[in-house]
Amino acid sequence: MTRLTRPGWIVVGAVLILAVMAVFGDNGVLALRRLRGEVDTLVREVRTLEAENERLSRQIFELQEDPTVIERIAREELGLVRPGERVLRFPKSARPGEPVPALPSSAPRSP
Repeated sequence: MTRLTRPGWIVVGAVLILAVMAVFGDNGVLALRRLRGEVDTLVREVRTLEAENERLSRQIFELQEDPTVIERIAREELGLVRPGERVLRFPKSARPGEPVPALPSSAPRSP
C-alpha cells in the first residue's frame, strides 16, 4: 500500500470538497431537483390558468354574440319573464328526515 504524500492529500481533499459542493451547493444536484419540482408546479398552474382563460374567452364571446345566452341568464339568475308569460313556482322538495309542508287546499270546503 502506498502512502499519499502531502500533494496527494491535497488533491483528495479538493476532490471531496468539489463533490460535496456539486451535491449540496447553491448550484448543486439537490438545488437542481428542487428547482425542477418548482418548474413542474408552475407549468401545471400555467396550464390550469390557460384553460380558465379559454373558458372565460368563450363565455365572453357567447355573451357578445348570442342573445339566447343573455336571455337564459336573465331568466335563471334574475328571474325575469316576458310579458304574458306565467311563472309556476313549485315548493322545494323536503330533505330526508324533514317533514313535508302541507300545501293549501284549492278545493272548496263544505260547510
